[in-house]
Amino acid sequence: MSATGTRGASAAARVVQALRERAGARRPASRSTPTLGRLSPRVLLAAVAALVLLLAGWFWLRDSSLVAVRTVEISGIDGAPGARVRAALEEAARSMTTLHVRQDALDTAAEPYAIVKRIDVTTDFPHTMRIHVVTNVAVGAIVIDGRRIAVTSDGTILQDVIASAALPEIPLRSTPGGPRLTERAAVTAVKALGAAPSALRTRVEAVRTTAAGGLELQLAHGPLLVFGSPERLDAKWAAAAAVLADQESAGASTINVSAPERPAVSGLPGGAPATGESDIPTLPESTTEANPTAEPQTDPVSGSTLNP
Repeated sequence: MSATGTRGASAAARVVQALRERAGARRPASRSTPTLGRLSPRVLLAAVAALVLLLAGWFWLRDSSLVAVRTVEISGIDGAPGARVRAALEEAARSMTTLHVRQDALDTAAEPYAIVKRIDVTTDFPHTMRIHVVTNVAVGAIVIDGRRIAVTSDGTILQDVIASAALPEIPLRSTPGGPRLTERAAVTAVKALGAAPSALRTRVEAVRTTAAGGLELQLAHGPLLVFGSPERLDAKWAAAAAVLADQESAGASTINVSAPERPAVSGLPGGAPATGESDIPTLPESTTEANPTAEPQTDPVSGSTLNP
């Protein structure tokens, strides 16, 4: 190699060495950048102390008088039983704050009242609590010790609710020993009443189970509805409503819908019983309200508007 080549190689080597030294000089600076894992104990202690103070402040505010419940708005229940329920719920609510609602305490306050199905609670910061009471719906009545007591479609006995005279009486062989009906005929009766369209349910004055006709419901100032077995209740109610809305069935004494696709009418003023295809489709068992007609119909039994 010539002298010129040797000097060039030496110069290049010095340049490379200088670059390496500069890069090495910058590395310690990058290592000095703090990381979370290398925070000092003093910084960690300060962070934990701040978190503890925040939590303590939250718990103090949550139960302080600054957010105490002062206004209680209760909806969904009226009447004499409603007054007692409202008083119990309001007393429980006023021991709470809008930031600390104790649902279990409200449920406990309402537990003695069978009419209460559940309660829904919302709050309006800083002092208002709103409670909506969802009540059990009475569909019939039973007589215990001379008192007419309301019952629901699932057989729940509403001990604190005196049944209205409009509710049909459910016959019992013996006094129930618990909070629900257990006799098969009584359970079937309230289930059938619960499946009825509201416009027809209010017209049922008696319900019974017989050996000949099975489940039977007597309409006030109207025909006897023969359901037979307690199956397909929605379809049977829909078929009964369709027959009642038909002017040709006016004055019938009995409507048999034990086969809802072919309801049978007997006791017509003209004489002969009549049978025919129902003018409505069979409804699924899950349907709870039958509505076979889109337009209101005139009830041939009472002359009133029938809109199930």
